[in-house]
Amino acid sequence: MVQQVTRGIKISVETNFEGTFYKNYKIHFAFGYKVTIENQSKDSVQLNARHWTIFDALNHKEIVTGEGVIGKKPVLKPGESHTYSSGCLLTSPFGAMKGFYSMVNFTTTKKFNVTIPTFKLSAPFALN
Repeated sequence: MVQQVTRGIKISVETNFEGTFYKNYKIHFAFGYKVTIENQSKDSVQLNARHWTIFDALNHKEIVTGEGVIGKKPVLKPGESHTYSSGCLLTSPFGAMKGFYSMVNFTTTKKFNVTIPTFKLSAPFALN
């Protein structure tokens, strides 16, 4: 698990390998990840958007942006947390992801970004 705190918002990420399958005559490696967003600040905040950079060991980089996470824009009061699961596909058994969440502080009405720490994706059978 990797963790990082930005402006009182703690991000924790756990990953797992889901398996392989063929898509368009090419093998793909499926990875799942579970993110917990914990508000350790004294203000209520809302997650509005996400920005991911996904790296594949074959030097392929993909940028994914969008509103909220899995269709939600959670509001977190002090001490609350939100956990969700998602996944990605790689064309190699190794990769990594990193990014940030765009949030707003309800007390100050200011927007800010919360860093999602870099986490590795690796298929266990490919480890040496």
